[in-house]
Amino acid sequence: MERIWLKQYPAGVPADIDITQYSSLVELLEESFAKFADRKAFICMDKSITYRELNEMSTALGAYLQSKGLQKGARVALMMPNVLQYPISTAAVLRAGYAVVNVNPLYTPRELEHQLKDSGAEAIIVLENFATTVQKVLANTAVKQVIVGSMGDLLGFKGVIVNLVVRRVKKMVPAWSIPGAVTFNEALSAGRGLKFSKPALTREDVAFLQYTGGTTGVSKGATLIHQNVLANVLQNDAWLQPALKKPPHVEQLFIVCALPLYHIFALTACYLLAVRAGGVNLLIPNPRDMAGFVKELSKYQVNSFPAVNTLYNGLLNTPGFDKLDFSKLKTSFGGGMATQKPVAEKWLKVTGCALSEGYGLSETSPTLTCNPADTDKFSGSIGLPVPSTYLSIRDDDGNELPIGQAGEICAKGPQVMTGYWNRPDETARVMTADGYFRTGDIGVMDEYGFTKIVDRKKDMILVSGFNVYPNEIEEVIASHPGVLECAVIGVPDAKSGEAVKAFVVKKDPSLTAEDIIRFSATQLTAYKVPKQIEFRTDLPKTNVGKILRRELRDQKQAAA
Repeated sequence: MERIWLKQYPAGVPADIDITQYSSLVELLEESFAKFADRKAFICMDKSITYRELNEMSTALGAYLQSKGLQKGARVALMMPNVLQYPISTAAVLRAGYAVVNVNPLYTPRELEHQLKDSGAEAIIVLENFATTVQKVLANTAVKQVIVGSMGDLLGFKGVIVNLVVRRVKKMVPAWSIPGAVTFNEALSAGRGLKFSKPALTREDVAFLQYTGGTTGVSKGATLIHQNVLANVLQNDAWLQPALKKPPHVEQLFIVCALPLYHIFALTACYLLAVRAGGVNLLIPNPRDMAGFVKELSKYQVNSFPAVNTLYNGLLNTPGFDKLDFSKLKTSFGGGMATQKPVAEKWLKVTGCALSEGYGLSETSPTLTCNPADTDKFSGSIGLPVPSTYLSIRDDDGNELPIGQAGEICAKGPQVMTGYWNRPDETARVMTADGYFRTGDIGVMDEYGFTKIVDRKKDMILVSGFNVYPNEIEEVIASHPGVLECAVIGVPDAKSGEAVKAFVVKKDPSLTAEDIIRFSATQLTAYKVPKQIEFRTDLPKTNVGKILRRELRDQKQAAA
């Protein structure tokens, strides 16, 4: 397809990016470590680390991992919120020649065990708050090395107080015991005395396994090689330039990183993008504490604010947010879920910066499309394909549809994954014969190349930017002895965009909605737990007995 959208590109944004300028992501990291050595790279809880320190600590940690006999290509899991250990660990794992397996720290033992076994991870770096989860599943996995960090590790004397509060006052660290585990600081200091061997890396080596659900309900690892993520960093960087060039001039790009770094959006659009630009990331470990978040923001003048709709909305409704100084805010990128127009309008009014909505997936590193970064209004579309990206709207048989017709959004570009980890069957299902990735989202492209999402082909539910797959939740609910059968759909939710709703047919007449919610919470991360339960005497089915979720959705819409 002819790239009709190139005519709409802001001045200075290239049609294509050159990924051959770097041999791997590691080369990009090390170039910035040298070039910006004295600049701050990350700030967390008032403590900052420079690019020089990030270089030194990641080398030491990399040497420690190498000393444990991990071979090139080994998978290392990271299970942490946004704390300073995360960027250090990511750089260490990549530089040592390994692949990062990002893990949501709030996972239940069931979810964690699946991911560790599926990825074949041999080491894990975890914050002590979540070590008890690791302890419960360790014996069933290939993990041999466990490094445990604490909130206060890198905070100097303040860290002693922070750890005391986290452990004793707030009681946020459940008891755990993992024989042979070392602390993060022990691993760093041991690594400083060891020799680091620089592996030969190419753009084809695996950099990240980003786990995402699937129509099967089993979480699969999107295999992102160095080229995929490198390309997306360069695409996002090129896309950002027109906004950064607008006055006032900014000495150092300052990005707010409240999205979790284990999520591909923050990993690329906050961490790696800032490193490439010699920028600084303000890490927010707990963005749910909105009052604390606003207090953090009051200390700095921020330039870039990537977030999801729920986060923007939460901040706009937090006292004091409207008093902050946003005179240097140049871009606000909305992604992960649909950005709502009332939220976008209020954000523009309060901050003076228009929300630029984009679109992407774990499988695409993630950005595929975005509205111009220097936009002055909210468009309601997902924008234009970024440089080197081809978008095609297709029917069920894979034929390209004319402009203005709704079909599945299919994409091709250097940021598209090589496939799902060890799942050739699942990979074949999402790739077309001519090499396009089928996103599972239904969209319409206009004559200028702007695309609007109109529906989701899959039954996936999007809760605050996180993918939730009905199969996984149904499997958990169905394992409750009081349940005969169940079905799960997404329903509109003012706060999270969508919420999980379960329809249940009882086996035990005394079963209550609270029973199901409590039971689900033991097996599922909080955002996957059903918020609504509706009991039915039966569920709509096809003639072969397959439950029709679509019919349940249609019934809900008709009732609404």
